[in-house]
Amino acid sequence: MHTLLAGVAILLPTFLLLRFLATTSIRHIVIQSCRAIADRLHLHQTYTVPQFDPTTLLPNPLYSRVAAYLSSLQHADSSAAATNLLSGSNPSHDIILSPDPNRHVITDRFLSALLSWSNHPASSPASGCKFVLCLRKKDKRRILRPYLQHILSVSEDVGREIKSFTTHFAPSAAAAESPWRAVPFAHPATMETVVMDADLKGKVKSDLELFLKSKQYYHRLGRAWKRSYLLHGPPGTGKSSFVAAMARFLCFDVYEIDFSKFADDSDLLKLLSQTTPRSVVVIEDLDRILANSSGNLSLSGLLKFMDGIGCEERVMIYTMTSKEGIDPSVLRPGRIDVQIHFPLCDFPAFKALAGNYLGVKEHKLFPQVEEVFLSGASLSPAEIGEIMIANRGSPSRALKSVITALQAADAAASDARAVRLMRESRASAAAAAAGDDGGGGVFCRESVHTVREFRKLYGLLRIGSRRKEESSVPSSELGGGSGPLEKEGRIEGGGAKS
Repeated sequence: MHTLLAGVAILLPTFLLLRFLATTSIRHIVIQSCRAIADRLHLHQTYTVPQFDPTTLLPNPLYSRVAAYLSSLQHADSSAAATNLLSGSNPSHDIILSPDPNRHVITDRFLSALLSWSNHPASSPASGCKFVLCLRKKDKRRILRPYLQHILSVSEDVGREIKSFTTHFAPSAAAAESPWRAVPFAHPATMETVVMDADLKGKVKSDLELFLKSKQYYHRLGRAWKRSYLLHGPPGTGKSSFVAAMARFLCFDVYEIDFSKFADDSDLLKLLSQTTPRSVVVIEDLDRILANSSGNLSLSGLLKFMDGIGCEERVMIYTMTSKEGIDPSVLRPGRIDVQIHFPLCDFPAFKALAGNYLGVKEHKLFPQVEEVFLSGASLSPAEIGEIMIANRGSPSRALKSVITALQAADAAASDARAVRLMRESRASAAAAAAGDDGGGGVFCRESVHTVREFRKLYGLLRIGSRRKEESSVPSSELGGGSGPLEKEGRIEGGGAKS
């Protein structure tokens, strides 16, 4: 009995080892040998898809398409190919499966033909990685073109992660390295969360969808397949959030251009040429850039950039505070296709903000808020949003804080108007005093009388504003104030209407 058990103890591990070798190492050796023999007999044809164009060093769009397609073939429980598990920065934090860059073979079947892909690591920083496609020569004529079309079709349907890029340096600073530096795109804004007139939002979405389907139409007209948008309005009205929502709606990468990195116009044009198709190119504060005459960029260089010659499948977005004083050549149709105004908050926008921030659709204080808006008071959506965030635990306190802030803003605007009128009257009085001696005295007396009238008006406005403050809601009812707005005054950032 002991002899039998000892024999089993010896034979069982040996049997398991041989079985393991037969299913792994021996099988792998046989397969590799067969492939080596087939390669020597030239039975296969290989095609290389480089990450960068060898002549221009620009990114190869087909490489990203192939990577997206191969990721759709991967399965976490598959042992046929080695893959990397990555977490995306999209809101759902989906797991992304990416081919491992160590020449592991990924097999695919198309029209009954067997194909294989291998991912080769970069030999140098300038060369980048490359995919190598291998297929039988006898299948090449039959399947190659349909297979490549299949890859392009599937890669467009695969939900890819949006990337955001900022300018790292001027394009001429280092020819072998891209001037764009990738940063996480984590802005959560969507077309559903931004606060905007529903009809206007629907028109923008329809315009973007139509643009995506109009490649052949643009080419038939002899125009570059691009679309340009101008978003203009005061700070804090949601322009930056709407840019992010547009990019997420299109599933386009985002390129943000920093003009401080450029030496001349040629740098700007080179930078545009190194953006990829299916991207949103953003220039913020265009009015400030145009007003900075001491910069190295000229108006003609900026106009060439806006024309986007050679750019395909791109959406150009420009933001500015005001169109006043802008050269008409900048705003002409063709350079700017769609203009969208982002105003200060009105009552309908306020109700949408209250629904987003406080979860309130109706409230007993809404009529009072509407009355304050009708009197001419207004704040930016970002300012109102900050008040609601600071008081989100109590909708009533948040609404009372908004009413107080609107009344204070209205009083401050009235004071500013009175001061401006008084300064204008003083200037006119000084100009009249320095004028013709014959009629100067009469004009001077009339101007002094006007100044006195404006001083009386300013005093009455001050009394009225103090009465408004005394009749407004006491701060004790607001839970200790309205948050950051009372401490720091107006918020001048590019806040989000979301």
